[in-house]
Parts: sequence; C-alpha cells; structure tokens
Amino acid sequence: RQQAGQAGAGMEGNGQHPAPTAPPDQPHSECLQLLLRRSREAKNCAYCPYSRFPVGAALLTAGGEIFSGCNVENACYSLGVCAERTAIQKAISEGHTSFRAMAIASDMGDHFITPCGACRQVMREFGTDWDIYLTKADGTYIVKRLEELLPLSFGPEDLKK
Repeated sequence: RQQAGQAGAGMEGNGQHPAPTAPPDQPHSECLQLLLRRSREAKNCAYCPYSRFPVGAALLTAGGEIFSGCNVENACYSLGVCAERTAIQKAISEGHTSFRAMAIASDMGDHFITPCGACRQVMREFGTDWDIYLTKADGTYIVKRLEELLPLSFGPEDLKK
C-alpha cells in the first residue's frame, strides 16, 4: 500500500495516451504515473502457471492510498482470482470502500487489457463513477468510466427498490 499525492486530480479523458511523462510539479500526473507503475509491478508478481497470462491492477482509494493486486491461479481453475478483485479485496480488508481509479496492466502486446465481467460487477459494488485505466504493454492507455464498461448495471441501490 502506498500513499499517492493528490489522488484522482486530472485523471480523466477517453483517448489513447502515451505513457505519462509529466513535470514533477504536477501531483495529479505523479499520482497517475504511480498508479500505472504499481499495476505493472503487480503484474510481475502474478501466479499464472496455467494460462501464462499475468495481470496486475492498482486501485486508488478516495483517500489517496494505492492497493495493488495480481491474478492468482489454482490447479482447480475456478478457484483462481483476478488482479482487479485481489486489489479491491486488499483495500476493503484495510477499511477502504470508496475508490477513484484503477489501472490494469498485462502483456497483451498491441491490445488494451480489459476487466472480465465478474471483475466489472465487483467494481460496480462500489459505484460507477470512477476511472479505469486500460493499458497496453508499451505503457499507452485509455480511460473508461466504470459505467461505460458495465452499462445498465445492477448495484446495491437496486436491492432497496
């Protein structure tokens, strides 16, 4: 877990971007660089002997802390867990339930990594108005709001209807 400067500031947009190289006096850019770097670092810890498909995720809380996670496979395939859910579970186990952004990294070459449906639904449990940074192996990224990745979703407020 690591504290990240001014969390979430300036972390929006939806075009493809090069790996950020902002001046050090811009905390929001530093925060984004840190989030992207932590997702790449987490990917390096992935336990994926069966798929050989490492994924890392870094989750930015509303309080500016970053929790990372990697995918962890199991010989009983259904018992594995994705990087995104690992990061969320780590944050929740430390008392955080409000999130601003998540960066996801993999080795997909010229394609952006996207979260699976199960991860999108777990993310949705904590709102739809946060940014998801989908990266390529070369460090470029696109930004999507969670509500774009899981439109017409079902969430906790629907249980109160």
